[in-house]
Amino acid sequence: MKKENDDMLAEYDFSGKKGVRGKYTKAYKSGHSVRIYDGDKLVSDNYFAAIEPDVSAYFPDSKAVNKALRQIISIVRPKPHTAQK
Repeated sequence: MKKENDDMLAEYDFSGKKGVRGKYTKAYKSGHSVRIYDGDKLVSDNYFAAIEPDVSAYFPDSKAVNKALRQIISIVRPKPHTAQK
């Protein structure tokens, strides 16, 4: 039953529908991309990787994770040289 002061449009009525709990859990945990479009133009494209709890305990936020990974990359693999003109 729809309330009179409800701002939800009729096409968003989910009464009688049942969701499936955990339907995308496995895919989400393996990493996912979020793409944001403005019309046909791609505005943002980000990939998110899942970090397990024992690892995430060492990092306060994603900025700290990226900083640590960049430090490891600089040790393991030198930056490729660009061709000089």
